Amino acid sequence: MSKSYSQLLRDIESGEIISIILIPNRREVLVEFINGERKLIPIFYNDQKILRISEEYNVPLTVRDIQYEQRLANFVTGFGLTLIFVLSLSFLIRRSSKLMKNMQSFSARSSEVKEDEIRKYTFDDVAGLNEESDELKEIVHFLKNPQILVELGAKTPKGVLLVGPPGTGKTLLARAIAGEADVPFFSISASEFVEMFVGVGAGRVRDLFKNAKAKSPCIVFIDEIDSIGRQRGTGIGGGNDEREQTLNQLLIEMDGFAANNGVIVIAATNRPDVLDPALTRPGRFDRRIEIPLPDRKARYKILSVHARTKPLCDSVNLMDWALKTPGFSGADLQNLLNEAAIYAARNNKSIIGSIELFNALDKSRFGLLSKPLSDPTKKKQIAYQIIGKTLVALLIPTKDKLEKISLFKSLGELSGMTYFTPDEETIDSGLLSRSYIYSKIVISLGSRAAEIIVFGSKEVTQGSQKDLENVYFWANQMVTKFGFSDLGPIAYDSEKNSIFLGKDIMKNKKEYSQKTSKEIDEQIIGIVNKAINHAIELLTDKVSLMDTLVNELIDNETLESEYVINSLNNYLSSTT
Repeated sequence: MSKSYSQLLRDIESGEIISIILIPNRREVLVEFINGERKLIPIFYNDQKILRISEEYNVPLTVRDIQYEQRLANFVTGFGLTLIFVLSLSFLIRRSSKLMKNMQSFSARSSEVKEDEIRKYTFDDVAGLNEESDELKEIVHFLKNPQILVELGAKTPKGVLLVGPPGTGKTLLARAIAGEADVPFFSISASEFVEMFVGVGAGRVRDLFKNAKAKSPCIVFIDEIDSIGRQRGTGIGGGNDEREQTLNQLLIEMDGFAANNGVIVIAATNRPDVLDPALTRPGRFDRRIEIPLPDRKARYKILSVHARTKPLCDSVNLMDWALKTPGFSGADLQNLLNEAAIYAARNNKSIIGSIELFNALDKSRFGLLSKPLSDPTKKKQIAYQIIGKTLVALLIPTKDKLEKISLFKSLGELSGMTYFTPDEETIDSGLLSRSYIYSKIVISLGSRAAEIIVFGSKEVTQGSQKDLENVYFWANQMVTKFGFSDLGPIAYDSEKNSIFLGKDIMKNKKEYSQKTSKEIDEQIIGIVNKAINHAIELLTDKVSLMDTLVNELIDNETLESEYVINSLNNYLSSTT
């Protein structure tokens, strides 16, 4: 407990204090008592009384000057703060230097593929792309003999744009060009140009073309160019500054080429509709080559190429498998044989047979399959949906071939599967007739028609939800896109609607009146009602056949297409 000033004076008078140390700067005295206790006691500023009474009672009083200690403390504190500042500044400089080195390494990242790897690819490896390969052989000829074309005054396109669905062989075709010409191949994905630091992408473009020009003739291949080649100034806020700077640099580099300097730029994309017009104008990517999905002969050649390294059973006919895979890309076909090899290895087989290929094909089409529902009532209702759709597909004119029906369902699906192999000619031509689309709508409504006939309209389920979505899609396309309605040959919905958020945010996308919109809805509803009545009419007198096939499907869980077709033909012949 601290003592008061008055108590200090009394203690001096009573002889309780041995010595006093006066600290003027603090206005305190350090008092030492007879019992050895030491205490700090505050006093008044310029206190003369404490001096007189100490002298009067012979108490030793010493004055301590602490200015030196304060100066030393201030010096130590200032030095410490300075040291901390210097260390912090040094840390920031080192970190900034490291950051700059990382940025330089970003832009200087090598994109050249080793020449030994390139030589593995030739046009012989690009199966099924004969016409496209022929189109690019002039580039190979230019890369091998540039002087001949220079003397003739011929020019090779500066940029070639390969356009096609994913997995059709765009990258492989570009590598085959470099392999055939035996030239360096610089390959980079367009997404690698865009980094978090503004300007890094543009710097990387400069470095890429600088290295390419140093090693000309060569191929520069940019994969997924739509990552940086999207239209500038689109969307809310204008766009991404880093991406647009990278695109601007790419445009400058392509325009800065000297005539016939031996650098060919090849880019690949499956979204040509989003590319900036400045990128596809003459003088840049002025040649566009479509890489479509392979047809039957092309699929056979692709399967033959990928089957070179796989031990296939002698009974496997690749042409048959080419017929079973319409719509498959080259990557899908490669994956088909790879999955078949995995199934064979899983069963400890040394060769790949038809069973493994069928399992791989089912996995490619449907993914992982789950078992049917265990509830017999729900299982029976799903079976009627499947059989109803199957019978309608067989009764209505269509070129699609019934392949498989099963109670097994894909993960996430509500019901089983009814799979039809699409018509090859329809896929290749890309032309859809009015009767073909209407038939697809009627087939999709076959499952709902069977439920209405067997269980009544109040007991239908949502098991055919996916089919109903297809019904609306095709009916809407018939009316608004293809002119297949009583409204006349008019396309109400344009294919050129903006795909960028905010581009047409202030624009009304519907360019027709509310009355026309109502008529479009009425036409769609009319097509769907006609189709459902057509499906019901086809199935009404075939309830006994449906009952038989449903029981067979529940017992076996899968029915072959030939069995269903024969059952239908026998039923029709017996009722006529």
